Amino acid sequence: MVSTEGLGRLAIVGIGTAVFAAVGIALFVVYPATLSELLGVLLVLVTLVFGLRIASNIARTLFPGYDVAEVAVDGPITRDGGGGRMPTGPQSTPADDIVEQIDRADEDENVDALLVKLNTPGGEVVPSDDIRLAAERFDGPTVAYTTDVCASGGYWIASGCDELWARDGSIVGSIGVIGSRVNASDLAEKVGLSYERFAAGEYKDAGTPLKELEEDEREYLQTLIDDYYETFVDRVSDGRDLDEEFVRDTEARIYLGEEAHEMGLVDTIGTRRDLEDELAERLDRPEVSIEEFEPDRPLMTRLGTGAQQVAYAFGAGIAGLTDDQTFRLRL
Repeated sequence: MVSTEGLGRLAIVGIGTAVFAAVGIALFVVYPATLSELLGVLLVLVTLVFGLRIASNIARTLFPGYDVAEVAVDGPITRDGGGGRMPTGPQSTPADDIVEQIDRADEDENVDALLVKLNTPGGEVVPSDDIRLAAERFDGPTVAYTTDVCASGGYWIASGCDELWARDGSIVGSIGVIGSRVNASDLAEKVGLSYERFAAGEYKDAGTPLKELEEDEREYLQTLIDDYYETFVDRVSDGRDLDEEFVRDTEARIYLGEEAHEMGLVDTIGTRRDLEDELAERLDRPEVSIEEFEPDRPLMTRLGTGAQQVAYAFGAGIAGLTDDQTFRLRL
């Protein structure tokens, strides 16, 4: 027995198919008498599409329907989103794009507040700090909000916002720094590879995978990690108004949202709707309209991003074996 809803869907599909078939026959079979006429019809349709898009952009500029800007930090944080030698994944966050979006929102006279949506496990140190600095520069209220994960570099960014909202089950914290290297010296020996050093500066090749790590090199690299960690603690302490010893005592643990709130790592537990209501009250208006700011990329860049996502699925494993980075540092 077919339900009423099913019959209705079938009827709509049938009617729609018939209508579009009739339009297609009229445009491409009956109406054009020559190839030039057919091309003319196609050009008119293309012009119409572009005209509608331009008119829509003009209308949005003259009559904006938003007062809050939103930028999304989604996935691992990198400088270029994985466009370097070692792809970090098609869902990485290019820090420069996020900074550009925040700066553009700051220059937009219609934007009264900034919402930074965080769903990230962290990433590279300096790109994370660039996003934090952009949020600090924004002239107006800035609210960081996470649904799933706000860890490490994500929390570094949140420390540059006025406050942080989360859900009960959000993962928050991981205030720490990690460095890593692959020790391939035993493997190299088995396959007959040897490492010959040509370097100026004692620690230039510290962390090279094809040789054993000397104790003084280990201390040198650990010092770098410790320095970055102290900077991280300082940023969180100042931005979140937390005691430095309290931050260190977390030992880079992660916490669920409710516990993070009780500890003071999160300001408010609430849903996205709760946050929008709070912003409307602060801005003294019945409700807010949020516009998601996206990177302004040219066509060729957008095509390249799509191609990169396909290539990543095929080549990430091989690239991981051939990458020449010796020591990787991330939040």
